[in-house]
Amino acid sequence: MTWKNRLCRAALIASLIPSFTLAQSHKGGGGDLKVYLVDVEGGQATLFVTPAGKSLLVDTGWPGNDSRDADRIVDAAKAAGIAKIDYVLLTHYHVDHTGGVPQLLAKIPVGAFIDHGPNREEDAGTQRAYTAYEKSIAAQKLTRITAKPGDVLPIVGMKATVISSDGELIDKPLARGGQENPYCKESEVRPPDTTENSRSVGIEIVFGKLTLIDLGDLTWDKEMQLMCPINKIGSVDVLIVSHHGMFMSSSPAYVKAIGARVALMDNGAKKGGSAPALKTIASAPGLETLWQLHISPEGGTEWNTADDYIANLDGPDTGHSLELTGHGDGSFDILNTRTQTTRHYAARLPR
Repeated sequence: MTWKNRLCRAALIASLIPSFTLAQSHKGGGGDLKVYLVDVEGGQATLFVTPAGKSLLVDTGWPGNDSRDADRIVDAAKAAGIAKIDYVLLTHYHVDHTGGVPQLLAKIPVGAFIDHGPNREEDAGTQRAYTAYEKSIAAQKLTRITAKPGDVLPIVGMKATVISSDGELIDKPLARGGQENPYCKESEVRPPDTTENSRSVGIEIVFGKLTLIDLGDLTWDKEMQLMCPINKIGSVDVLIVSHHGMFMSSSPAYVKAIGARVALMDNGAKKGGSAPALKTIASAPGLETLWQLHISPEGGTEWNTADDYIANLDGPDTGHSLELTGHGDGSFDILNTRTQTTRHYAARLPR
């Protein structure tokens, strides 16, 4: 049975359960964590909003495009009922993650920025994005926080722990980590990455009994250091797929060991969603659903997830998003704004 067929079967089973839709199972609710996977066409912009109304935006997408990415982020903020973003975390300084800063600051107030420290990559595009970022926050006299592994970010309503930053990693396992990792032997050893990707700020977010992880574009070699021979992370519920599903990341040692129930991939129409990464995710133990922002041309019929779990299919740029609503008991719901269908995931049994 192919990956897509398995997902279709799972969707059919889920559709028979009364709690499949958010409206049926969790009406109202002011105590939820909201997560918006904004479509910035192969970059990243993920907005977290806590029940206290405090917010963290991870990355800002691309520059240009008539402020497309900034506008989509602002729309997500409005949907969440906030008029200000408290913290913007820049995982690293590549243009698809940091390039949107000036346009974002022209559209919505931001309280402070979090990053890994100075840029050390000589690529011209990265240098331009970093310079524009520094000028923009200096003009508004915004606070800049340098993240270090082990830090807990000052976001009221959720616990966000820094796992990686500036090429450094946590030196001790998290609360659920510390186990030997049997998937290290499936992962080839790759040479060190010397780009900004390897300096990505990665975070684990805990909301009640729900756990999510986002390592930005952290590369394969850093994943191996983090996960081998000991799994320092342990298990999570939701994986925000690293590096847009590109094959420079998503080693079996990482993807398979964390046991995520759901993977959210912020790939673009022409970027990310590589077949090897999709295959690794599909074979991850315990994974119930892969959700994608875009269908992947490289993934083809074999490795793309089922259409119901893809926000944007082939055709015009419509900018549909994926939205997760997390509950303190560990259950959560995911909405595909293209189909306006929500799938409910019951709380995982005690681990």
